[in-house]
Amino acid sequence: MSIQDTEVLIVGAGQAGVAMSEHLNRQGVRHLVLERHRIAERWRTERWDSLVANGPAWHDRFPGMEFADVGPDGFATKDQVADYMASYAERFDAPIRTGVEVTSVRKNQGRPGFTVETSEGTMQARYVVAATGPFQKPVVPEVVPHDSGLTQIHSSSYRNAEQLPEGGVLVVGAGSSGVQIAAELRASGRQTYLAVGPHDRPPRSYRGRDFVWWLGVLNKWEASAPPQGAEHVTIAVSGANGGHTVDFRDLAHSGITLVGRANSFQDGVMHFGADLAENIARGDANYLALLDEADEYVERNGLDLPEEPEARHLGSSPDCVEHPLRELDLEAAGVTSIVWATGFSVDYGWLHADAFDQHGKPVHQRGVSAEPGVYFLGLPWQSRRGSSFIWGVWHDAKYLADHIAIQRDYDAYRPSLPSAADESGARPVSAGVGA
Repeated sequence: MSIQDTEVLIVGAGQAGVAMSEHLNRQGVRHLVLERHRIAERWRTERWDSLVANGPAWHDRFPGMEFADVGPDGFATKDQVADYMASYAERFDAPIRTGVEVTSVRKNQGRPGFTVETSEGTMQARYVVAATGPFQKPVVPEVVPHDSGLTQIHSSSYRNAEQLPEGGVLVVGAGSSGVQIAAELRASGRQTYLAVGPHDRPPRSYRGRDFVWWLGVLNKWEASAPPQGAEHVTIAVSGANGGHTVDFRDLAHSGITLVGRANSFQDGVMHFGADLAENIARGDANYLALLDEADEYVERNGLDLPEEPEARHLGSSPDCVEHPLRELDLEAAGVTSIVWATGFSVDYGWLHADAFDQHGKPVHQRGVSAEPGVYFLGLPWQSRRGSSFIWGVWHDAKYLADHIAIQRDYDAYRPSLPSAADESGARPVSAGVGA
C-alpha cells in the first residue's frame, strides 16, 4: 500500500504520538502517524516482565480516559499501559499506520515542507513531529570489555532472572529501573550487587497522599529545568508490589550489597567510587526536604491529613555503607552478569534538519524546533518536570498542536488586492498625527 502525502507527519505511536494525534484531530488538521512496530511497542517488548508504572493510575493517564482494568490508586502493568494507549487511539480513530518505518526526513529545497522516505515509499509533509521520545538508544558505558566473559545486558533487554546465566549479578544504576531489577534478582535467590549513584528519593506516599500529589500541589511538576548540577540525577521510586518508598537500607537488609558508582574494570576487578555514603545521604536529604515542605503545606492550608512521624525514621546504616567495597573481583564473587540500568540517549539519525546541537540533541523551545516545521515531543523537561509522564506529554502535545495551527494561519495568509486608488498612485490618507 502506498503512503499518501499529509499536512503533518507524526513519527512514532507511543504516548507522545497518540497525544499529538488527538490534539491535531481536535484542530481539524490532516495528519498521519507512522509507527514501525505496534502502538506503544516499547511498553510491550522493551521492558522487563514485572514492570509496572511508577505513578498511580489516577495520575499517570491522559485526562480524557481512565484505565478500565486498574483501580485509581493501583499501578498499571506494562501491558495494561500499552493496551490503554491502543484503546485511547481507537476512541478518536487516530490515523495510525503501524509496521511502517520512517528512514529519512529531509527539508525540501525551494519549497515548503519535507520529503519523507519510508519502508512503504516516499511522501510529502508540510510539518513533521518527532514523537519517538527519549528512550531510543540504550546507553551502556564502555567500562567492561565485551570479551570479559561476563553476560552484559541493558535494562531494556532484561526480562526476568531466568534469562541470565547462573551466578551473581551486578546492577549498575539506582534509579527506578535499577532498584526494581536488583530487588527482583535478590528475591529470586541471586547474590546481587547494586551500584548507587546520585539520586532523588521521594516518599512513595506521605500523610495519605502519593508523592505525585505532593509534587503537584507544591508546584514541583511545573519546574522548567532541573536544578544546577542535577541534570542527570535519577529518581528512585517504585510502583512494584502496590508501591513503596525506596529505601536503600531496606535493600541492603534484604541481602543486596550496595556499592558506589562503577568507575572502572581491570583484570576481572570492578572498581567503585567512594561516593556511596554521600549519595545515600543526599537521597535522604531530598526525601526529608519533601516531607518538610509537605508538612508546611498541610499547616498553611489547614488540611486534615494524618501526621506520620514514623516516616522520618531512617534506620541504621547497613554495614555495606559503613564499610563500602571499593573493588570486587567478579569471578571470585561468583558474579556472572551485569545489568546496565544506565538510561538512554536519543537517536534522530533519520531526521536531516538543522535542529540539533553539536552533540546531536534537539535545539528547541517547548518542542518547537530551531528548524521551522520540525517539532519534538516526549522529551524529558520539554516544558516542565512533568513532561516525561503520560499526562505531561498530553499537555505538551496540545501546545505543539496550537503552534502548528498558528503556523497554518500564517501559511494561508495572502495580501488583499490593491485598491484602484493604490493602482493610480494616489497617496493614501493617514488618520494619524500630521494628516
